[in-house]
Amino acid sequence: MELILWRHAEALDTVPDASRKLSARGEKQAKQMAAWLKPRLPKNTRILVSPATRCQQTAQALELDFETSRLLSTDASVADLIAATEWPTGSGAVLVVGHQPTLGRVAALLLSGEEAEWTVKKGAVWWFTNRVRDGETQTVLRACVGADLTEA
Repeated sequence: MELILWRHAEALDTVPDASRKLSARGEKQAKQMAAWLKPRLPKNTRILVSPATRCQQTAQALELDFETSRLLSTDASVADLIAATEWPTGSGAVLVVGHQPTLGRVAALLLSGEEAEWTVKKGAVWWFTNRVRDGETQTVLRACVGADLTEA
């Protein structure tokens, strides 16, 4: 299984939180990352997106169909994200467009075995693969790319 975590791009600092829209810089970040990500996504990748406006706008930059999941809201827990994606027993690839601190906590759990306060930069993608080698299940970080690194 592949799990791709994409933090929403930069948003305006307004209220209510769930209605915050992307800033002009955030729109650029989302488009740049979408251009990098789209040709690399495995066929039939399931795309799950927080209902928050900034996440919806970030996902729309891909120009692909996606599902909105309340399990990925701004107050989502690591357990919520794991349940929504069926990690690690699901099949195929799942792309999540979500929030801090949940994405950082999930990344920490997958790489270190316990939740920690890791930061996923706005607009960045962390791409994990789960595989079995010599009877041992391994989580592999395939890519960690910031939106600023996708500039042409």
